[in-house]
Amino acid sequence: MTAVNDPVPDPGAPEQRIVKPPSMVDLAARSVRQMILGGTLIPGERVVENRLTAQLGISRPPLREALRMLEHEGLIRQSQHRGAVVTPLTLHDVYEIVTFRRELERMAVVLGVPVADTDRLQRCWTAIRRMEAAVDARDEAELSEANFDFHLAVVGLAGHRRLEASYRSLQLQMQLCMALNRNARSRRKESASANMLRHRKLLRIIEDGDPDAVLAELEHHGDRTFLADLPASLDNGSDQAVAWLEKERAHPA
Repeated sequence: MTAVNDPVPDPGAPEQRIVKPPSMVDLAARSVRQMILGGTLIPGERVVENRLTAQLGISRPPLREALRMLEHEGLIRQSQHRGAVVTPLTLHDVYEIVTFRRELERMAVVLGVPVADTDRLQRCWTAIRRMEAAVDARDEAELSEANFDFHLAVVGLAGHRRLEASYRSLQLQMQLCMALNRNARSRRKESASANMLRHRKLLRIIEDGDPDAVLAELEHHGDRTFLADLPASLDNGSDQAVAWLEKERAHPA
């Protein structure tokens, strides 16, 4: 029974939730995830536990639990012989990821440009501002996430839920590719600011409403620079992927 002087609960009041602070495992997983998506740890590279425990200031048990979390996400693979490695990519993996991404974006542009709903454009600008903040903070992992959110917003211009869900399913695989892409841009001296400005230019072209112009800009948006500088040590995976890469490199941006 409620006492006379007790406050009466308001059924319309928002539910009060207790937010637990992140655990040591969560913090470790976040740090290693940032290293992977930021390009510090690249696909195929061995994750050295001793180095990470010293770098992160934690013991092995929470680190190993964090690595199991990242394995579940698809960013880490573990084996008895090699231990933990960043999920490797073959050239065939890159071929499938890049070509699938291109086709999804092409379909989105055909269906979504000119843009009928200004809220969809605002979503793109929100991602651009997030990219700018990440550039200012020199946060490569955040820039990678914002970069993906921008391209997801571009796909969202079509207003096609299944198309967007298909694109979203590639997120981690594309972010692994982006880590390689950042390394390639670094060798070519392209700054994070220049990368962000390319995305801003693309959005301006989208606003102009010409789908052919958008598709032409996407054709030279960055994949070719990335493909020109793929590591020579990358496993081919298939003859099909090799033939595709040769064709791509024959038509530089």
